[in-house]
Amino acid sequence: MHDMPRRDFLAAAGAAGIAATGLATQSTPRRKAGAKSVANLAVKLDRVRAAFIGVGARGSGHVSQMCLIDGVDIVAICDNHLPTLERSINNVVNRHKRPAPAAYGRGDDDYKRMLERKDIDIVIIATPWEIHAPMAIAAMEAGKHAFVEVPVATTIDHMWKLVDTSERTQKICMMMENVCYGREELLVLNMARHGVFGDLLHGEASYIHDLRGQMFEVEHGTGSWRTYAYAQHNGNLYPTHGLGPVAQYMDVNRGDAFDYMVSISSPSMMRTNYAKDKFPPDHKWNKTKFICGDINTSIIKTKLGRTIMLQWDEQLPRPYTRHNFLQGTKGAWAGFPDRMSHETHASGPDEWKEGKDLEPWFEKYEHPLFKRMGEESKKNGGHGGMDFMMLWRIVYCLRNGIPVDQDVYDAVAWSAPFPLSETSVANRGRTMDFPDFTRGEWKTRKPLDNMSNA
Repeated sequence: MHDMPRRDFLAAAGAAGIAATGLATQSTPRRKAGAKSVANLAVKLDRVRAAFIGVGARGSGHVSQMCLIDGVDIVAICDNHLPTLERSINNVVNRHKRPAPAAYGRGDDDYKRMLERKDIDIVIIATPWEIHAPMAIAAMEAGKHAFVEVPVATTIDHMWKLVDTSERTQKICMMMENVCYGREELLVLNMARHGVFGDLLHGEASYIHDLRGQMFEVEHGTGSWRTYAYAQHNGNLYPTHGLGPVAQYMDVNRGDAFDYMVSISSPSMMRTNYAKDKFPPDHKWNKTKFICGDINTSIIKTKLGRTIMLQWDEQLPRPYTRHNFLQGTKGAWAGFPDRMSHETHASGPDEWKEGKDLEPWFEKYEHPLFKRMGEESKKNGGHGGMDFMMLWRIVYCLRNGIPVDQDVYDAVAWSAPFPLSETSVANRGRTMDFPDFTRGEWKTRKPLDNMSNA
C-alpha cells in the first residue's frame, strides 16, 4: 500500500466482509501446546548438509545444482527407482568430483531410514504430490528442515499438519516455488516494492502448459503418476507457479491474506481424445475415465479487497503462459510477452511499452538478487536459471541466519487452491474460504524484505 493508509483499507475490507453471507467457512484451530509461530524463523548453519528424496526429473537437477554451491555437502540420496538413484550418485561423484553420498533405495519407505542420520540438516523432497506432506512432516519430526517441491500438499488436512509440525519442531518447511526467482518476477516484485504501480488492485496468474506428452511416461517418470491425477480430481491441480509471485507482490500473509475463492472448470475432453489418438484401444489410458476439466478458472478475493484471476490448463494446444499480470492505480505489468503501461505514458500510440522500450525500466528496477546472481544462474541453468537462483538463495539464507523467502504459511496458502477449487467446482462454483494458516498474524507481519539482503 502506497497511497491509502493500510488501516483505512483494512476497515473498508472488513465492512465488505460483514455484508457477505453464505460463505463456506474454514475454522482456525488453536496452536498446539508448546508450539509457536515460525514467521521469520531464521537458522544459522556453517555448512548445509543436504539429503534428497526423489531424484527423477526435478530432483536430479536439484542435486546437480547444489553440487555447484559453496558450503553444501551432499550427504545422502534416496529414490525407490534404483537406476535413477545410481545415476544421480554417479553424477555427484564423476561429474562434480564430490564424495559419494550414501544411497537409500530399499523401497518406498527407505527415506525413513535415511532420516535417522544425524549428519543431515536439510532434506529436499521431489516426489509425487500426494506424498510431499507426509515426507516433509517426517523430515521435520526427525529434526531436519524440509524443502519441498510444488504443491506442498493436496489436502487442507495435510496443510494444517505441515503448519503444526513446523511450529512444534521449529523447523523450516519451505515450498520451493522456483518461479519467484525468475528475472521478470523479481523485477516486478522490486517495482511493486518501490510503488511503481501505486496501490495494487488486481493480479492474474496461471499455469498454461500442454503436458499431454507426459502420458507416454507410462511405467516410470512424471507421467506415470501425474496422469492419474486428471482422473481423480477436477479443479486447479497446479496453482503455485503463477500464484506465488503475485502473492508476493501483494504481500499475502504479510499485510494481506487470501480470503475466499470461487472456481469453475470446462468439460474434460483432451486427455480422453489424446489417449484415443496416441495409444492402442486396450491401453490403460483408454480404460481411464478422465474427469478434470481441460481449463479451470478461479477468482480469489483478498482480505484487503484485491482480486486475483487464477487459471490452470495442462492439456489444451495453446502457448505456454503464467500470465504474471499485476494492475495498480498507477500502471500495470503483463507477462508473456512482457508489456507495461504506466501513468507516465497513459495515452496515445505508446500506451503500452514492450521490447526495447522496457529496457529503461529493467535498468532502473533490476532486482538486486538478479544483479548479483543473474549471470551465474543462467549459466548453471534450471528453467533459465531460476532453479539455481532459488537453491543459491536458500543456502545463502541458511548460512547467514536469514529467514527464507517462502515460509510454511506461504507454502500452504499458495497450494490451498488445489483442494478448495476441487470442492468449489463440485458445488457449482460455491464460495470457499481460505483457512487462516497464520492464525491472524498476517495483519501484523511486515512485508517480505524484497530478497535484497544478499
